[in-house]
Amino acid sequence: MSRVFISFLLAFAVVPAFGQGSVNVYNWSDYIAEDQLKAFTNDTGVKVNYTTYDSNEILDAKLRTGRSGYDVVVPTASPFFVRQLAAGLYLPLDRSKLRNWNNLDPEILAALARYDAGNAHGIPWMWGTTGIGYNVAEIRKRLPDAPVDSLRMIFDPAVVSKFKDCGVMLLDSATDVLPAALKYLGLDPDSKKTEDLAKAAGVVKAVRPFIRKFHSSEYINALAGGNICLAFGYSGDIFQARDRAAKAKDKRDIAYAIPREGSLLWIDVAAIPKDAPNPANALRFLDFLLEPKVAAASSELTGYANGNKAAFALLPKDISGNPLIYPPAAVRAKFYTITAGTSDQTRERTRLWTTVKTGR
Repeated sequence: MSRVFISFLLAFAVVPAFGQGSVNVYNWSDYIAEDQLKAFTNDTGVKVNYTTYDSNEILDAKLRTGRSGYDVVVPTASPFFVRQLAAGLYLPLDRSKLRNWNNLDPEILAALARYDAGNAHGIPWMWGTTGIGYNVAEIRKRLPDAPVDSLRMIFDPAVVSKFKDCGVMLLDSATDVLPAALKYLGLDPDSKKTEDLAKAAGVVKAVRPFIRKFHSSEYINALAGGNICLAFGYSGDIFQARDRAAKAKDKRDIAYAIPREGSLLWIDVAAIPKDAPNPANALRFLDFLLEPKVAAASSELTGYANGNKAAFALLPKDISGNPLIYPPAAVRAKFYTITAGTSDQTRERTRLWTTVKTGR
């Protein structure tokens, strides 16, 4: 998922431009340093047509419709990228055109290879966790002993209800929220059992009256601007909110916590759709992303760990030495990942999520 803000049009309002001198990139909002995009164009003469989305579901729908017009997209490895691979939606990478491949972190590549055998179709971009973002002063005012490092902050009605007045937002993502609810219940977060998913949906429904909104990007500015005091979101997004709040006139202290019960470890993958109109330029753009300075600049501005080992030495200490960005082994041991499941299981999860959001 933090990403420096780029004022580009959102996904469904944009028709990509095409041409031999362009590359059409469809990426998460606030996910790359804008000056690096300009540097790519200056270095290569290739224009970047950059549009954004804020959920994997939006990207997935675009890709499955076909003829999206995009050359580079950035899905989360599991369950989305792996499921899209199975549907044959990506071109294999021509490694001979990726001279910076060896900059990648072997450990992250190995984790990604669980979903993409031999790392044949995608490169790891950023990785991180899902957790709890909060306004320190507002939380302390309402509940001094609030369990800020626990999933109880999000899923225990007795806790969440304390913050209804100052605002609570959750990710609009079944694949992020329901596994966390399963973890809260002490169940397998990757469970595909209908009865387990129903229990997880029940947990979220129980706190639904206290949730102001489900959205996968608005909570950044809402936290920074004091419009909400609690969010369940992506690690880098919360750091981005923290930085924006610190620069505001009425400064606020925004903090992030990895739930002690465990957190979803996600890896976002840059890949080339099979019907990309400019595949050669797409490879040039991927190789550009593999440059250490590009990955480091984007990590510094987004607050996410990157998959580029050579970039680590270029990071400021407040990034490379931050245990919430590069967690120690004891914390990583509690991380979990999510597998794709069958199409029927995906439909059931989507159906349950709709009932959660609508309250029906």
